Amino acid sequence: MAQPAESPPDPHLRQRFLAGMGLAACTVNVVTTNGTAGRHGVTVSAMSSVSADTAQPTLLVCIHHLSPAVQAIINNGVFCVNVLRDDQSFVSDCFAGRVKTADGDKFSCADWTTLTTGAPRVVDALAAFDCRILSAQQIGTHYVIVGSVAEIFASDSGSPLIYANRAYGTPSRFDSFRVGNVAGAETVKLGAFHTFGPYIVPKVLSGLARKDRQVDLKLVEGDHRRVLEAVKSGDVDLALMYDFNLSDQIATEPLTELQPYVLLAEGHPLASQPALSLEVLAEEPMILLEPPPSGDYFLSLFSRKGLVPHIRFRTSSFEMVRGMVGGGFGYSLLSTKPAASMSYDGAALVTRPLTEPMPPSRVVLARRVNSSLSPAAEAFAAECRSLFKMA
Repeated sequence: MAQPAESPPDPHLRQRFLAGMGLAACTVNVVTTNGTAGRHGVTVSAMSSVSADTAQPTLLVCIHHLSPAVQAIINNGVFCVNVLRDDQSFVSDCFAGRVKTADGDKFSCADWTTLTTGAPRVVDALAAFDCRILSAQQIGTHYVIVGSVAEIFASDSGSPLIYANRAYGTPSRFDSFRVGNVAGAETVKLGAFHTFGPYIVPKVLSGLARKDRQVDLKLVEGDHRRVLEAVKSGDVDLALMYDFNLSDQIATEPLTELQPYVLLAEGHPLASQPALSLEVLAEEPMILLEPPPSGDYFLSLFSRKGLVPHIRFRTSSFEMVRGMVGGGFGYSLLSTKPAASMSYDGAALVTRPLTEPMPPSRVVLARRVNSSLSPAAEAFAAECRSLFKMA
């Protein structure tokens, strides 16, 4: 009986599929093979466990049918999945064809050994799965290759290289990080926004210590989304964060308001002016502190006036912003103002106000509605209030 012809792909559905899959973070893997069909390798992100409960564990990889590696893998009957560490993006780029090695041999980008099948394994990979092929089937543009795992290598340290949103990254742990371990100290689970947390938390701890109250912190630091998630999940008792896009599940207590200011290198031509307008700044290269809510907030100041800033660099690091500005690459808008007027590398920095008042950033103590605080958390909150009352 004749099989019905396959319907042509829906181009709009395909595009939405690609956009959605681009948001799915995957480990970066180099799949290698060696044998009568030669030594080959290719970078893939489509790798997944199939089952740990077969006679030998099984996994699958998906490889484009035009890759020279795919037919070699099938002919050799063996392959090794090398899961890369977060400092091995160069290896990924070489096997993806984005970077060429000096001798033209992509295998010269790393040191290699073998396990059972003879397929090459990166010596210092995060993990490696040495496989024999169980099946290979072409579906659309890709071969789905299922392998039976013959041997496994796993490093005892390191983090995986991941790929999402067309960029490399590495995961951040969600568990709390313990600061200190003082015998008999009371524990506070605290969330802290990454830019102003370092300027508030040590002062609060010092104030508590002067009152003979020792506090042991379980600290969660990060951008707004990370800290907010920790509050919602109950991972922290309290959080120092911005009052931005918070739900009615979160109770807040205002601590202070921060006005945005302009950060410049000491020798910048605009540093001679006592205050600066957004109209003037929009014509200059900007270094944008991008993580939410910072990036959205600073850009909104321009959009309210119908302006579009000229963004030269974007970064998630507060100190990288200060370093770029100190290096003369542009100005930045910030809200947190450190006491030191120089960057990490010693470049002199100056600050200037904006010519007109702007909507402030509100720093709050946040916690889940109806949650009860321990005596130590209550003491921490009280010290925060005192600190900002004196400021």
